[in-house]
Amino acid sequence: MFKLSIVTPERVYCETEVESLVVPGTDGYLGVLSHHAPLITALKPGRIEYRDAESKVHTLAVSGGFIEISDNQATLLADTIESGDEIDLERAKAARDRAQERMAKRNSSDISIDRAAAALSRALNRMKVYGDTH
Repeated sequence: MFKLSIVTPERVYCETEVESLVVPGTDGYLGVLSHHAPLITALKPGRIEYRDAESKVHTLAVSGGFIEISDNQATLLADTIESGDEIDLERAKAARDRAQERMAKRNSSDISIDRAAAALSRALNRMKVYGDTH
C-alpha cells in the first residue's frame, strides 16, 4: 500500500491508501506500486486507474498535470480530474464537436490547431472514461 493524493487547482480530489496506480505519462502509461522509485513526470490527457485498499478499481479522466512519487507516496497535480459519474457526456460531445469544427478551419489565421487538437483529445478522453464506467 502507498498514499495517493490527487489535487486540482479547485480541490483536493482524494487522499487515500492504494494498492496500485496507472497514469498517462507523456511517454505512455505508467504503473505504480508500493515503494516505487522516486519520479516526477508530466501527464497527458488520459485515464487514471487506482485500486484502493479494498481492491476496488476507480477510473478517472485527467486532462493533464504532473505526478511526483517519493517516500511511498504519489502526489498527482491535475489540471482537471473527473470520475465517470462527474462527466457531463453532452458537454463532452459539444466540446468534441467545437474542436473538430476548429480543426476543419485550420487555414484560418485565428485558429490554433494545437489548442483545437488538445481540446479534442480532452473531450474524447472524457467520453471514453464515461463510456467505460457506465
